[in-house]
Amino acid sequence: MIQQTVIKMIEQAVQLKADINEDIKDIMNAEHEKLLNRNDNKLQLMRDISQAHKDLNDQLANAMNNGVDIDIYRDMVDELEEHLTEVYALNGRLAAIVLPIKQMYTEIVNDISSSNGGNLVEVSG
Repeated sequence: MIQQTVIKMIEQAVQLKADINEDIKDIMNAEHEKLLNRNDNKLQLMRDISQAHKDLNDQLANAMNNGVDIDIYRDMVDELEEHLTEVYALNGRLAAIVLPIKQMYTEIVNDISSSNGGNLVEVSG
């Protein structure tokens, strides 16, 4: 059961890394629709990984309580940790690209709004 959980989590982390890499490429190529289309899938993968993490902790605790030497899972768990660390780094790279763009759009909207008396759109009659 532990092996299956770890394998599933590795597969999910690998998919999440692929999706984030695709997001980075799509941002660079201004293909935002593809980026948006992956968002639901990435959110679900993150939820699944989070739940699987809880399940894995429970399974490891139960195995340890039943006298199983959980060190036999060390290599698999280390591999999982490497993948999750890579997901974290890729997500940071994605954020470093997206956040400045978000800030730029926020500044543009604020400038337009302030020049129109606090309204985004000026209505004149």
